[in-house]
Amino acid sequence: MKLRFPFFSSTAKKEPDMKSFLIVGLGNVGVKYNGTRHNIGFEVVDALAKEKEICFETLRYGNVAKLTQKGKTAYLLKPNTFMNRSGKAVRYWMHQKKIPKQNILIITDDIHLDFGYLRMRKKGSDGGHNGLKDISMQLNSIDYPRLRFGIGAGYSKGRQVDFVLQPWKNEEAKSLSFAIEKAIQASWCFVTEGVQSAMNTFNGNTLEL
Repeated sequence: MKLRFPFFSSTAKKEPDMKSFLIVGLGNVGVKYNGTRHNIGFEVVDALAKEKEICFETLRYGNVAKLTQKGKTAYLLKPNTFMNRSGKAVRYWMHQKKIPKQNILIITDDIHLDFGYLRMRKKGSDGGHNGLKDISMQLNSIDYPRLRFGIGAGYSKGRQVDFVLQPWKNEEAKSLSFAIEKAIQASWCFVTEGVQSAMNTFNGNTLEL
């Protein structure tokens, strides 16, 4: 008689890892997109990885870096699926690492916020952002945290796409590193202290914090 041990089955559903986090910077791959407003998510996670002295590895659906500190593990992800298909990468790594939705932070640009403003939320609509729209569709939920980085709205009617794919203006570039540093601090506060603490501390104009 063959005995079965379902408790030890490799197909048994694993519980979410509440001490693991996924920090996703949205952007487009390719040299022509480097340094553009739409790629600020990439810039923030790149700067976070540099500050924590960790390196990215090219894996399925994106570049991934792993950071373990004080009993918590954070995976940094830069999807290589292009902005409008970001959800595929987020869903894959969320399931691969058993990360609950509330431990996912999406970092993205936002034309509805003035340059230098940060706005973290526990959940919400996509606000017309195609990256967030695809993530919500792939996760079948809007209940995941996101950190919006204000890029302003200095464009004429019908020129939004051109605007977000342009590099920063000289006056913006001068204070960009400071704004990115605040976004790094907000992202790490999300991991170490929770979303509410990060919202209370960092939502607002980073240039005045």
